[in-house]
Amino acid sequence: MEVELLEIQHFLAEHHPFDLLSEEQLAELPEQLEVTYLRRGSELTDFENKFFVIRSGALEVCEDDEKICEQLDEGGIYACGCSLFSLGNGKKAKAIEDTLVYVGTCQLLYKLSEQTREFGQFFTASINERLKQGVAALTLESPTEALNHQRVGDLIRMKPVCMDGKQSIQTTAQIMSEKRVGSIIITLDKQLAGLVTDRDIRERCVANGIAITDPISSIMSAKPHTITPNTTISDALLVMTQLGIHHLPVMDDGQVVGMFTSTDIVKNQGGSAAYLTSEISRASNVDDLINTSQRIPLLHHQLVSSGASVEQIGKTLSHMTDAITARLIKLAEDELGPAPVPFVWLAGGSQGRLEQSSHSDQDNALLVDNSMRPEHDVYFATLAKRVTDGLNLCGYIYCPGNAMASNPDWRQPVSGWTNHFTKWIRSPEPMALMLSSIWFDLRPVYGDFSLFEQLQRNVVSLAKNNKIFLTYMMANAATHRPPLGFFRQFVLVHDGQHNDTLDLKHTGIVPVTDIARMLALSGGITAVNTLERLREAAKAKLISEEMAENLEDALTLIAGLRVRHQSAQIAAGEKADNFLDPDDLSGLERSHLKQAFQVIKMQQDIMIKRFGADNLR
Repeated sequence: MEVELLEIQHFLAEHHPFDLLSEEQLAELPEQLEVTYLRRGSELTDFENKFFVIRSGALEVCEDDEKICEQLDEGGIYACGCSLFSLGNGKKAKAIEDTLVYVGTCQLLYKLSEQTREFGQFFTASINERLKQGVAALTLESPTEALNHQRVGDLIRMKPVCMDGKQSIQTTAQIMSEKRVGSIIITLDKQLAGLVTDRDIRERCVANGIAITDPISSIMSAKPHTITPNTTISDALLVMTQLGIHHLPVMDDGQVVGMFTSTDIVKNQGGSAAYLTSEISRASNVDDLINTSQRIPLLHHQLVSSGASVEQIGKTLSHMTDAITARLIKLAEDELGPAPVPFVWLAGGSQGRLEQSSHSDQDNALLVDNSMRPEHDVYFATLAKRVTDGLNLCGYIYCPGNAMASNPDWRQPVSGWTNHFTKWIRSPEPMALMLSSIWFDLRPVYGDFSLFEQLQRNVVSLAKNNKIFLTYMMANAATHRPPLGFFRQFVLVHDGQHNDTLDLKHTGIVPVTDIARMLALSGGITAVNTLERLREAAKAKLISEEMAENLEDALTLIAGLRVRHQSAQIAAGEKADNFLDPDDLSGLERSHLKQAFQVIKMQQDIMIKRFGADNLR
């Protein structure tokens, strides 16, 4: 094959949906394509009954009225002229930079689609269907599949507790009580000899009247079955089931390195969050909370590995933060005494929306009953500082914008907050818009919830009926745009530390949360979770059901890529962030991601016009 044709073949093989074709199909395809070069500003002629693929450069596809319906860059494909496959309503295409295009006939497209069903589905599927395919493709392993891959060594957190077999039963029981363990390794001459559990002491010693002064080796389970750190959790579970046991010593290079129990499996799977929450509720000091919070990134990793949905992950991690916050408040109350007047602690940001990940700072506020007197603020200021300091020590860093209850501006009686909002809504200057965006995502987590619920209803109603405020809010929201550009598949970050990456949070997740918040405000909807806001907005006819569903899928896809990226960083011992290298994605994933960004941009443009925000840009 000629070098030029071989280069075309390699290019197509790297771009979806051509990557679905067989090697034989890809080898034959280049000879059936025409190569067209367009200078900037020139139009693609002979548009009908053909499809085209962008090799380099960028095209702008327009309708008859010059309305832009598609912007295509490298790897982009368009087939509007093919009656069976319509990717849009475009009637002409113009090069917005020097562009190289591969052109083929519709007949060729039909032939390939008949030969490879998945290839044809790309063209027949609606953008809704493609997004759902992207979400489905992102779904990771089921919990059962996760067990097949996870290793026992990943769950060992404590050194094994060992006793010499010559020690008495009583001494062994005392050590088990002190160490708070339900089993213990028995050694003879420093070699594994057996193990003893709480049950062994009850049934083999106490129930049979054996003297507690007898050696522990007399009641141990001798020569126990062992596993290694590389044993999969599923294999370990199988051994336990087959032998009817609940404890397995873990051996590595002839040495006992741990004890694996059936409880470890419970902790690792669905009960893990409940277990950590229980630990948090029992914490007697901040140090205990710090120790427990250090395992939350591992929980994040486990949730991703077990196939949990993005929505489930966000809510689980947010509820963990809620539990830590509530325990910090209770510990402070135990020392400071009861609050002088009723109050409610509010969580904001991703925690407030129940959308938290492993990379979150803290946003919070204190709302106090109107019976609050000036001297009461000493108590609430001390409480707020203890809680925000405690959250920071637990890994939830201080808010860079100081939107925290430790800031007097974010610690107010109901009347103070009411005055703030009245001012912000009536005079929507930049700072007021930023503060409003934070406040509208607040959610009560501890205290008298009724204080917040009444204020929230009043403020949402006030915002709903102020069109000028909504216009400015939408203009502010539109500053976060999806990273779609002409010269590349994506507009990438360029700053040294995260060079050539996608900022999934600020260019993908934030735009959707902004859209959902605006829809909620315009409809008087009090929900704060983004998906719930979209669903409620669709019910209220503020947005079409199809677009709400598309936005939900777009958010799920982008957030799913983020949690998967963060999970991989956690597994590698790295700090989780929001910056994804697009080279780490498959061609199909890049295609789905681009579609998600296009959906977001489309709805942004609609809402900018709806709220009249285009006049303020």
